[in-house]
Amino acid sequence: MKDFDQLIADLKRERDELRVQLDLASKDLRDEMQEEWDEFQEKYRSFSAKAEIREAREEIEEELSELADDIKRGFARLKDAFKD
Repeated sequence: MKDFDQLIADLKRERDELRVQLDLASKDLRDEMQEEWDEFQEKYRSFSAKAEIREAREEIEEELSELADDIKRGFARLKDAFKD
């Protein structure tokens, strides 16, 4: 029975060691997951900002194009006025 008691004691010790290792591994995994999440959020913010800039640039280009068309029409009216 003494060998059996020793076996149980050894198994408990091994179980406890594994629990500690699992806790440490779990913490490492949580830390790694948090780092990956933080990196994802940082990239998302960067891409989001770039998309906003791209959208703003497109709006500006559209408005400038409309303004250029207005100026061309104004020039055309002036030219027509001088023809008369």
